[in-house]
Amino acid sequence: MSSTVLAVVFGALYVVFRRRDRRLLRNGFFLVGALFFGLVAVLHRAVETVPVLGLVVVGLLALLPAAVVVLAGFLLANGLTMLRREGRSLTALLSPLAGVAVLAVPVAAVLLLRDGGGGGRVLAGVLVFVASYLGVVFVAFLLYSLVYGRTSFDTRPEAVVVLGSKIIDGRVPPLLRSRLDTALQVYRSTAATGRAPLLIPSGGQGEDETRSEGAAMAEYLLDQGADPADVRPEEHATTTRENLQLAAAVQQQAGRAGPVIAVTNSYHILRAALIARDLGLDAQVVGSPTAHYYVPSAFLREFVAVLVQQRLVHAVVLGVPFLLGSVLLVLELSGLLR
Repeated sequence: MSSTVLAVVFGALYVVFRRRDRRLLRNGFFLVGALFFGLVAVLHRAVETVPVLGLVVVGLLALLPAAVVVLAGFLLANGLTMLRREGRSLTALLSPLAGVAVLAVPVAAVLLLRDGGGGGRVLAGVLVFVASYLGVVFVAFLLYSLVYGRTSFDTRPEAVVVLGSKIIDGRVPPLLRSRLDTALQVYRSTAATGRAPLLIPSGGQGEDETRSEGAAMAEYLLDQGADPADVRPEEHATTTRENLQLAAAVQQQAGRAGPVIAVTNSYHILRAALIARDLGLDAQVVGSPTAHYYVPSAFLREFVAVLVQQRLVHAVVLGVPFLLGSVLLVLELSGLLR
């Protein structure tokens, strides 16, 4: 019964906060809580009704170590694909690093419990807590990114902002072209029912780029039939935050105050939405398709970026077990804790 109650409570919190603002990461935590405790309640009820199902549940739990190995193998293989197709970069290394961590954490915890004595138990406890916490945060981030990405918005945008990314030889590569094509879909569907929104491709010029991303994207939009009067490139932004801030200034200068649809790739939508909310902008974010091999590493990169963006909250949560573990470890080493 307690699991059912918790599922209902988390579900109600999810509905309330999602209606209040879709751009909240806590919505993901509430959704994960509702699904987890709902599943526990269903399984408990099923086992009570058909006891033999308990053996099935135990069997599934016994497969967890194998699932960990499979997950680690998938991440390592994806890392090799990324390195082969994208070259050496931090993003390409995230998948294999995560794969190694998925294998190393449980092995280290078992070794500490077996051979580390009292201090080892303390360290194992801290390690398991940190890994579990990061795992829950990642699941909440991933799940709510998928849910938010499938959300339809009924507002008529006054502007469609396309968040920039690296251009190659002065032209938009497939990743960025996907964003522009999605922006054109929003632009045309909105124009078909009234005034066309502004198209604001946003992005400055990187050190390895021959011109600004905004200029290259504007050229693509015009080549695809966008009205020149509706295309207002922004050519100075270097981060997602600057994309949104500077595009808002362009929109204001054009006298087109009102709701905004920002377009980026699917893996980036939730972080962009969190930043838009933090800036106080009336903006929602829609995603464009991304090559499948790129998605795991890209989501890991976005997850790390969100952790950094909300570092104070996570530092406080993770700091408590570290502090408690340090105290217990000192007591253990000094012989005061037996």
